[in-house]
Amino acid sequence: MILSGLLCAVLFTACQEKKEEKQAEIKESKPGNVIEVISENMEFQVQDTLPSGWNLFRYKNQSTQTHFLLIDKYPAGKNLDSIQSKVIPYFDSGMKLLNEGKADEGFAEFGKLPEWFGQVVFHGGTGLISPGKTAETMVYLEPGEYFMECYVKMENGIFHVSMGMIKPFVVSAQPSEVKELTADVEVSVSSSEGIVFNDTIRPGDHVFSVYFKDQIVHENFAGHDVNLVRIEEGANLETLEKWMNWVDPEGLIEPSPAGFTFLGGVNNMPGGKKGYFKAHLEPGTYALISEVPEAGKKNMLKTFTIPE
Repeated sequence: MILSGLLCAVLFTACQEKKEEKQAEIKESKPGNVIEVISENMEFQVQDTLPSGWNLFRYKNQSTQTHFLLIDKYPAGKNLDSIQSKVIPYFDSGMKLLNEGKADEGFAEFGKLPEWFGQVVFHGGTGLISPGKTAETMVYLEPGEYFMECYVKMENGIFHVSMGMIKPFVVSAQPSEVKELTADVEVSVSSSEGIVFNDTIRPGDHVFSVYFKDQIVHENFAGHDVNLVRIEEGANLETLEKWMNWVDPEGLIEPSPAGFTFLGGVNNMPGGKKGYFKAHLEPGTYALISEVPEAGKKNMLKTFTIPE
């Protein structure tokens, strides 16, 4: 028993030291370098201050859950307490009612959100990322105070953000040393045309640019984005399309649908803005899809094949 206790103590200390070393490494990242973000559970491990300008986020999803990283800019004076007390509770109560089949009551709860919530501006971030995967996304950020969040749902229907997956950070006036990426695959997305791109893509490493021709609020209260998904043979696209709508009780909930691997992308951005993401594509079938209801009807679900 004594030896067992000592072994547990040694293992615990080693794990703590490893975690502290990782956090120290993240905090010491120099402005201008790639912004490393790690999730091991319901958290974002990332430095507190970023440079302004182009920032390349390398998001390592080391958890067992599907995640994304969405960058929010709230109105001046709104802090983490404002979000946790005035925003998250209404999404939680509304989703609970939707899960119980009480749609009218659920949407009524969303109507109780404070008026200033409509002034939140989303500045991109990564698309959805499956467990064990890493995604790289580049966005342009002006100086100011921001948050990063993930609102994928746990198996019990609770949002990840409700479990603490929201992180405040500051973008300083110090300019980034990172240069804007050069894309070899150009994508545009809009409410009128959907996702448009040249789907003749060869295997290997690629840089996708995503230009938001416009942005609207869809039926699920979210704007459109672009997510890259690898599709296994026999996977049901209708299941994927349904899962991408978070207001559906079965939408954006763990486990993610079988046969699909999420590889990142560019999250919700204002119209007229552009972001980038990197991807290594092996031969197979893929899709670009937006997190909107009935993505196929909106031309926001586009499949393509990478040849041998």
